[in-house]
Amino acid sequence: MSDAKPVIPAADEKPPSLLKRLALLLRGDHAAAAFRESLEEVIEESDRQSPALSAPERTMLANLLKFGELRVKDVMVPRADIVAAEEKTPLTDLVLLFREAQHSRLPVYRETLDDPTGLVHLKSVLGLLEAAGEGRFNLPETPIAKIKHDILFAPPSMPVLDLLLKMQTSHTHLALVIDEYGGTDGLVSIEDIIEEIVGDIADEHDEEAPHARPVAGGGFIADARIDLEDFKTETGIEFPLDETQPDIDTLGGLVVSLLGRVPQRGEIVAHPTGYDFEVLEADARRVKRLRIRPFVPVAEGKTGTG
Repeated sequence: MSDAKPVIPAADEKPPSLLKRLALLLRGDHAAAAFRESLEEVIEESDRQSPALSAPERTMLANLLKFGELRVKDVMVPRADIVAAEEKTPLTDLVLLFREAQHSRLPVYRETLDDPTGLVHLKSVLGLLEAAGEGRFNLPETPIAKIKHDILFAPPSMPVLDLLLKMQTSHTHLALVIDEYGGTDGLVSIEDIIEEIVGDIADEHDEEAPHARPVAGGGFIADARIDLEDFKTETGIEFPLDETQPDIDTLGGLVVSLLGRVPQRGEIVAHPTGYDFEVLEADARRVKRLRIRPFVPVAEGKTGTG
């Protein structure tokens, strides 16, 4: 039997919050090691068909134990997908931007996204509405700078748990990911973090998750944003990465790495495993949609890119 005694907080000392106790557990704190081991045993036992936990509960606990290993770069939305407002944007245009983005909060920047100045909340805009009679409303010519709020900044290497604690204490739901040169690298919302534990939290405005679908004649058509692991799960096709491709997560990123640049629509890129990627849709910044099929001889008069 252990001689260790439980630590009792002093009368004037507040016990740590649940989130802070969770932080100690996920970081492998010595005092929480036994509890972590117990959780792992429960999950392992449930995997052997024990009725102790339901499948969703088992998944959430497993996600929770992996949570402490996640970094901000693992959960962030990439820069190319950030919707933000330039601080000189008129409020009427800002409302249209909110409608298009289907978000309630948007980052605010000065001239370029590499000079962020805060965030603006839709509720702050709605609070400026002035009744104009007959059920109409006017928006005053108020600069965004007067209604913006502070936004958090985080490096890509920051533990996700630390960012979650920072969001909790600052009451801020968005953080911009800043690279080593001070440029904007991505965006993280508190929803992105929570989804790592509970799974996707879809609402009526969320886009359908990227996926792959089989097509007649063989092969698949896929959203280039689909994660390589998700593509493997949906199709059974695996594209192994080598030591030169450590940070590639998506199908589109794989194609760009193979070619060394963003391909144009219609280009065909060969993969060493014997599959071809045909670019069905792309712009100057990224690949959007791909056809994946086993290698076929290129027809006369048409060239492929490898």
